[in-house]
Amino acid sequence: MKYLSTRGGCPPQSFSDAVLTGLAPDGGLFVPETIPTFGAAEIATWRGLDYGELAQRVMSPFIGDEIAAADLQRIITDSYAGFRHRAVAPLVQIGANEWVLELFHGPTLAFKDFALQFLGHLLDHLLEQRGQKVAILGATSGDTGSAAIEGCRRCRNIDIFILHPHRRVSEVQRRQMTTVLADNIHNLAIEGNFDDCQRLVKAAFADQSFLPSGRQLVAVNSINWARIMAQIVYYFWAALALGAPARALSFSVPTGNFGDIFAGYLARRMGLPVERLIIATNANDILHRCISANDCRRLPLVHTLSPSMDIMISSNFERLLFDLYDRDGAAIARLMANLEAGDTRLDPTALARARELFASHRLDDEETIAVIRDEYAASEYLLDPHSAIGVAAARHCRRDSATPTVALATAHPAKFAEAVQRAGYGGTPPLPAHLHDLLERQERYRVLDNDRDGLRRHIAAHLSA
Repeated sequence: MKYLSTRGGCPPQSFSDAVLTGLAPDGGLFVPETIPTFGAAEIATWRGLDYGELAQRVMSPFIGDEIAAADLQRIITDSYAGFRHRAVAPLVQIGANEWVLELFHGPTLAFKDFALQFLGHLLDHLLEQRGQKVAILGATSGDTGSAAIEGCRRCRNIDIFILHPHRRVSEVQRRQMTTVLADNIHNLAIEGNFDDCQRLVKAAFADQSFLPSGRQLVAVNSINWARIMAQIVYYFWAALALGAPARALSFSVPTGNFGDIFAGYLARRMGLPVERLIIATNANDILHRCISANDCRRLPLVHTLSPSMDIMISSNFERLLFDLYDRDGAAIARLMANLEAGDTRLDPTALARARELFASHRLDDEETIAVIRDEYAASEYLLDPHSAIGVAAARHCRRDSATPTVALATAHPAKFAEAVQRAGYGGTPPLPAHLHDLLERQERYRVLDNDRDGLRRHIAAHLSA
């Protein structure tokens, strides 16, 4: 399998090179040259597999012979060994043909553990093979950072630099990052918002001349193809449990950077019968405005109770646009330049194609709190604010009650105690046992200005020998 840039400006790459490079040299994102497909009969034979076995079936075609089957099996097994539920991603019914897919049973209580536990073990394998040391650089709106640190902190060949917007993540999210005191972990609080952090990361990847010879940056944000690939698995997992491929399903996905829902789009292209993908957004609703009204303006970012979705530049949307524009890299390069310059509309034909599969809905903070309160009153099921937006969007956009609808629960409610308490939940939702003392642990992080050169100097000065 070879990987192409969405902007068409670099030669095809191997799987390993695409993972280690992260962002393509021309500024685009890597996508597979072809999408593997499975027939309904083959998908049906996967019923009864455990999560790790299913993951190997789904991911192997994207990797080819670059990783031996036994090594891939070990990487997958190690990746999900620390999850706290035997099902790894359990389904919970909350209504008639309404389901929640719980993706928060990993070590950092968020869906990003699925991809970043895998990516950490994958990087360890690839770097050991190559005898190479790298620096991970990532931006987080809350959950990616802690999942990346947890997934990669034991890797001997990696220094990790994670940027988060200062005072704009929840306390639990921050402490899950800043209480990891290993020498190769560097938490950097940036004076700005998530989009500022993401711009700094992209600028560093575009010009890596500040690094010593032989070092390179590796991306752990969802621009890294391996993260998207790992997230495809739980769409198959949920669908098989609910009757696929004999019946179609719809999925509602709390959406910020578009990586998670793009994985659902790929699952559909691979043969999974997905009727509808619902983009669930908070007040930072550029994706909802784009799909519903062809309005792609980048409005000022709002700080909300669902901070992991406080994003106005959804990087992975470019991967979908690449398909919508018939995989024309030059057209995507022009489009992204135009959008950056303020041209805020998509081609009507491309938009119509998107609307055949995607629907969207947005909630503000007060509406989100109402969903948390009402769902707990009705069923005693406690949602975090991101998952609450997913549930509400699923109900708003549902076409018919005969099609099972699955809302992705992307985080544990204990990570967002403020929102849950505002919804009327008595007390603070308890953290799982392995994090019971999190709020008492020592923290370590640096506050930096929103300055490209200052960040580069800091990274260069703190690389291990």
